[in-house]
Amino acid sequence: MERHLSRLVDKLKTAHGEKLVSVVLYGSAAVGDHHEKFSDYNVLCVLNDITPREMRSSEEIFRWWRELGNPAPLLVSELEVATSTDCFPIEFHDIQARNRLLYGKDVISSLRIDNSFYRAQVEHELRAKLLRLRQKAAGILSDNDLLRRLLADSVSTFCVLLRHALLLRGASPGLKKREIVAEAERTFGIDPTPFHRILDVREGRIKPKELEPVPALAAYMVEISRVIDAVDQLEK
Repeated sequence: MERHLSRLVDKLKTAHGEKLVSVVLYGSAAVGDHHEKFSDYNVLCVLNDITPREMRSSEEIFRWWRELGNPAPLLVSELEVATSTDCFPIEFHDIQARNRLLYGKDVISSLRIDNSFYRAQVEHELRAKLLRLRQKAAGILSDNDLLRRLLADSVSTFCVLLRHALLLRGASPGLKKREIVAEAERTFGIDPTPFHRILDVREGRIKPKELEPVPALAAYMVEISRVIDAVDQLEK
């Protein structure tokens, strides 16, 4: 993947020239918590300006990157990075906490994030992701394999949101999933068992068939709801 990242940077430099401000790898891959089967390589591509011309120049590069199994890079202007932190505090906190500069100017380290709507966004995302989990699970509840896959796919997102709930509470969680779950146990009093069991499957520590998915789902939803209640009770 290091070779692919180098090629990505070279392609973006060729396509955009002086308009390319920076290329940033962010997320689990930037801090060594990446899992090849479930995780993506997330990239922020910052330009001076973005018009259909820049989008057209990126098209072939983004297609190639997607064919490698990754989401297309986020294409943003330098001005957008500076002025949209109030709309995306979760995303910018994540990028700031877990990033690696691949090319150009460091637009992230000194970024001041506006937390005006941070608590509301964390609660919204937790509730929305829980509703989505229920919606998906309801359609596959009798298929144990699909349900296990859904749980394994979802746990990374919920760990990210747990971390933000902890930050709102004034805690100092780590960046890795099990560190976050451990801090959530200390801070919110959750039972970490369903998270650990799902992570065990995700990380290959146990065979998928060793996880009974319906009871795991039930316990998982209870603990997620416990965190949502805690966030809801924070000062608004």
